[in-house]
Amino acid sequence: MELVFGIVLGLLILVFLVVVHELGHAIVARRNGVVVEEFGIGFPPRAWGKKLKNGVLFTINWLPLGGFVKLQGEHDAAKKKGDYGAASFAGKTKILLAGVGINWLVAAGLLTILAWTGLPKILPDQFMIANDTTISKKPVEIAALVPEYPAEKAGLQVGDTIVRFAGEEVPSTERLIELTNEYKGQKIDVIYTRGGVEASKEVTLRDDESGSVFGAGLGQREQLQASWSAPLVGVATTAQFTWVTLQGLGDLVVNVTKGVVMQFSPDQAAREQAGKDLSTAGASVAGPIGILGVIFPAAEQAGLTQVLFLTAIISLTLAVMNALPIPALDGGRWFVMALFRVMKKPLTKEREEKIQGAGFMALMAIVVIVTVADVSKLF
Repeated sequence: MELVFGIVLGLLILVFLVVVHELGHAIVARRNGVVVEEFGIGFPPRAWGKKLKNGVLFTINWLPLGGFVKLQGEHDAAKKKGDYGAASFAGKTKILLAGVGINWLVAAGLLTILAWTGLPKILPDQFMIANDTTISKKPVEIAALVPEYPAEKAGLQVGDTIVRFAGEEVPSTERLIELTNEYKGQKIDVIYTRGGVEASKEVTLRDDESGSVFGAGLGQREQLQASWSAPLVGVATTAQFTWVTLQGLGDLVVNVTKGVVMQFSPDQAAREQAGKDLSTAGASVAGPIGILGVIFPAAEQAGLTQVLFLTAIISLTLAVMNALPIPALDGGRWFVMALFRVMKKPLTKEREEKIQGAGFMALMAIVVIVTVADVSKLF
């Protein structure tokens, strides 16, 4: 049941974010005189459809992997009244980037809500208005376990929050580390919570001068909470995360490029480093399956706050990725259109299909690779 819940929740979030993205395209297209022929939730085959009063065919389809909008005359060269191609350059720009804008605004809206209720602090310089922000610390929790060490042997698990250690309160990770050293070699009681239920474990600490005596990586989450400044915090934090996402993509490209080039180096050490770079790049990428694998633990361990936070980050990532000048994505379609406009060459239907088709095939190849990597991480 837990796995099914995670899959359903993840799919609902992904479908919602893609549908609002496509809704942005549809609304702006109609406002610029372009006929919207169909708006679909999920992908064909069609399960149900109805013609709306505004003439748009609304459909629900069997493959729950997102959604789509079908415009009349979607090629840049189409010139009939109501065609996408007949819209002005400014109109096409607004239509193509509307989905990006909607996803960015969804992220900003969710982060604004969280700024009111409790926004996770994950950046060292995360934006806040000092005189309107309260910083609170969550209980110390186990972030990792060392195999065959006392914490794992006692039955503690990643995600458990430590309430008391050897009869003492645990206000911070630093204090817990101090307590483990004070009681090393001794048998103590650890009071913890798991899934909201408090329990106790008896743990015999190691008496080791040179290493860990408890065998657990510790973490403590911080949250920011604002009042009147919450909208400012939401928008500014979204801008910060946008920049961090772009930096991460830049690092990914550098690692992949360096790794591929250095694979052909005659230097053995350089080839080994290249393998590490490619491994680092692969570990930092996640597709839909990887997202599903993250969303359920978040819902189970941290509740609604973490799910909303992850939804905001995924929405922001969709915005950033779709804005990139990669053929088959919104930013790529705009880039190709603008490039041919600058070169003063006609972007024919055949030429556009070849460019976008090649981009789509490359994109699908990446999706397959990332999906295989996601499956290997889950199992």
